[in-house]
Amino acid sequence: MQGRMVTWSMASVIVAAACIFLSCSASVAHGRRFVRSSSYDEPCKEMRLYLHDILYDYSNSTSNSTSAAVTKPTALSTAVSKSGYFFGRVVVFNDPMTEGRALPPSLEETTVRAQGLYLYDKKEDYSAWLAFSIVFNSTAHRGTLNLMGADPLAEKTRDISVVGGTGDFFMSRGVATLRTDAFEGFTYFRLQMDIKLYECYVV
Repeated sequence: MQGRMVTWSMASVIVAAACIFLSCSASVAHGRRFVRSSSYDEPCKEMRLYLHDILYDYSNSTSNSTSAAVTKPTALSTAVSKSGYFFGRVVVFNDPMTEGRALPPSLEETTVRAQGLYLYDKKEDYSAWLAFSIVFNSTAHRGTLNLMGADPLAEKTRDISVVGGTGDFFMSRGVATLRTDAFEGFTYFRLQMDIKLYECYVV
């Protein structure tokens, strides 16, 4: 009898926890419907943004810089190639993102930012791996999109995965196509980012 009571008590706890979880999920998606696209050409939501990365290299302005290397390239990088491909270097960034190509007047007050890191992961060529969140904080959108994937820089366009989101982009998934739109040496580059979501909640 006592064993049955314990079993029922555990079941009650599990049911209660499930109810709380479902209530939370329902409240987050309240007023919206879930859409899963069945065609690559028909995403449920899409946008184009430009990411501006200004790497601090000890000679440029600290107020204008939006990224910084937190590790040096490994010894293996220079041992394999005289030119060096930064193998093992990790860069942390908090980059402004814009709808147009121009840099915003104030880099710190941009309403859309990319926050995360990239690391160079190839010995014989320029290739990186990215992991970051696009943070939206405006009247148009609030929330985040989380992206990650390989970025082989020699390719004209590269796809990385949109693996999730919050706020207006709750549980979104899709693909972001990257294209290097401009660069100035190793201190500045601009990425064109075409984002297509194939799973999203819409009003």
